[in-house]
Amino acid sequence: MKITDMEPGDPRLGAEVLPVLQELRPHLTAELFSEVYAEGYPQGLRFTAAYTDDGSCAGVAGWRVAANTSALRKLYVDDLVTAERARSGGVGRALLAYLEDRARELGCRTLQLDSGTRRTDAHRFYLRERMDITAFHFTKKLG
Repeated sequence: MKITDMEPGDPRLGAEVLPVLQELRPHLTAELFSEVYAEGYPQGLRFTAAYTDDGSCAGVAGWRVAANTSALRKLYVDDLVTAERARSGGVGRALLAYLEDRARELGCRTLQLDSGTRRTDAHRFYLRERMDITAFHFTKKLG
């Protein structure tokens, strides 16, 4: 498995990364993805992809480093998705390990993510990976 950080404009973003990301974020069109990455990149948004030995994209992580008063400096994972065809093959574990290493390299104290309340398979995975449930996340839709 090869793990690669993706730069804006990389043609693999739309052709290979987006279809995997859409398994978690089905509302994401190519146009929206391009807009979000263009706006988010200067704010620290990054995408990392995991490729199998045959060259297919098997997993994607969207992440950023953030400074705040609660964690001081954290690597926050916006998206972590393994393609359905590649699940239970170590892709998620490899991406998470890569992100942990990046977090340490970047001086982060924690790696954090949110997970939807109904994503019980993902929760089991995060708990197996020794992550703790430390908060509730509240949302209020605007407009």
